[in-house]
Order: sequence, then C-alpha cells, then structure tokens
Amino acid sequence: MLKTAKSKAEEQFAATQKKDQKALHERDQARQKSAEHTAKLRALRLAKEAADKEQKDNG
Repeated sequence: MLKTAKSKAEEQFAATQKKDQKALHERDQARQKSAEHTAKLRALRLAKEAADKEQKDNG
C-alpha cells in the first residue's frame, strides 16, 4: 500500500516531535541533577562556614 505525501509528512512530524520531547526531557533531567548537586555543595559549604565560625567564637 502506498502512503500519501501527507501521511509521510505526518509520520515524519510525529517522529520529530517525539525526538524533540525526548531531548527536552533529557535536558531537564540534566538540569535537575546539576541543581541538586549545586544545592548539596552549598549546604556543605554553609555547614562548614557555621562550624568554622562556632570554632572561632569558642576558641
């Protein structure tokens, strides 16, 4: 059975949309992972600064 040009175009469009959605999802996951890593490092830095300040105040 031959496909019409319209159906071929629709298939290509759907494939492109699916590919774009996947890329967007992967980019969002990477961005989320980076944000979590940054938050963890910030929390560690703040805890260290608080401990250093407490040590300085006590001794």
